[in-house]
Amino acid sequence: MKLKSCIETIILEKGYLKKHIAKEVGITPAQLSNWIKMNNFPTADKLFLLAKVLSVKVDDLYEEIEK
Repeated sequence: MKLKSCIETIILEKGYLKKHIAKEVGITPAQLSNWIKMNNFPTADKLFLLAKVLSVKVDDLYEEIEK
């Protein structure tokens, strides 16, 4: 299964600054960038907090893509 990050799209659609979201989640902007680029993934607690801050479901943050 391959995943695609939807985090950046959600942030842009809601009109937030990445810097603001990173601060709300308690991470650095660089860490958020790594999640968006899928260089690494958030821990479960940060994943749920990110979804809460963005007012979305955890399932909305990533989507499965075809191979």
